Amino acid sequence: MPSLLDSLHCRQWVYPGPMRVFTPAEMARAGMQPWPLAVDSYVAINLLVLLPAVVVTSEDADWTRPVLWWGLWCALAVAALLVARSLWRQPTRARLNLYCYGTALAIAAIAVLLMKNGYRDQVKNENIALVAAMTGVLSAWWMLTLFRVQQIEARLRELHDQDAALRLSTRLAAAQIQPHFLFNTLASLQHWVDTRDERAAPLLRDFTAYLRATLPMFERELQPLADEVEMVRRYLAIMQARLGPRLGFAINVPAGVTAELPPGVVLTLVENAIAHGIEPQLRGGHIEIAARHDGAHLVLTVRDDGPGLAPGWTEGVGLSNTRRRLLQAFSAATLILADAHPGCIATLTA
Repeated sequence: MPSLLDSLHCRQWVYPGPMRVFTPAEMARAGMQPWPLAVDSYVAINLLVLLPAVVVTSEDADWTRPVLWWGLWCALAVAALLVARSLWRQPTRARLNLYCYGTALAIAAIAVLLMKNGYRDQVKNENIALVAAMTGVLSAWWMLTLFRVQQIEARLRELHDQDAALRLSTRLAAAQIQPHFLFNTLASLQHWVDTRDERAAPLLRDFTAYLRATLPMFERELQPLADEVEMVRRYLAIMQARLGPRLGFAINVPAGVTAELPPGVVLTLVENAIAHGIEPQLRGGHIEIAARHDGAHLVLTVRDDGPGLAPGWTEGVGLSNTRRRLLQAFSAATLILADAHPGCIATLTA
């Protein structure tokens, strides 16, 4: 018995065309690339070249007859281009075969009709040229359809690769969130365990809860604000255990304020506030996190009472990654850092 592959190859002889069928969603995602106008120009130039050749080589003294035949060729060329544009928009195997077999049957019917009405000699004289032209047109439709399918497949692969690169970039950016925090916390925990410090057990519980909250963020593109706040709360509890009375914090995020954000963006703002607003001061400081809705937008602020922005300050890797990830998720998102007198306030709008 012939294999399935052999059957498909044989089928291509009577029902040719690409096997790939795109869904409406795939077509919308790939976009409609513009029709190549060079094709229209190529056909028009060939028709213009054909006109004087038809008139000069005609044996009939009346030049109107070859011009009429040339006009017929022009009409057929326009019809062929309209079909080609249709295949460009929807390059399906069924549509290709419908046009090919429909055209062959239509031309055969017209030839029979002309022969029955006294144009037998003209049809015979143009028979070879007509068959050659029809073969060329059908072959052009077939090649155009294959090219268009390959073009759409390439565009879909490109978009898929871009999405994969974006997801990888987002995860790598999330992985850059203060890795030294983990090592410092483990070092403190190890020291407290060795010295039998009573702060070890609470720190271990908060650190375990923090890890449980942060691990899923590497698998998400967006995460609920409530999960982000819980992660920040655990982080601040750990930092408060390490810094003692030097760190105070308040979180004012009502339960009714809901949103989704790229994982770790709020945590980065809090880490930045501690690194630049709390730790440099001997007396420490206070951090306040608040969120509210402003119409359809979320407005979230992270404020510290530290020394504020240094003259000529520039964004570091953490803030740059945060801003980029926000813009990737929400094109209209903003992140603004400003002096709060005292301290600094970071305002995130998404």
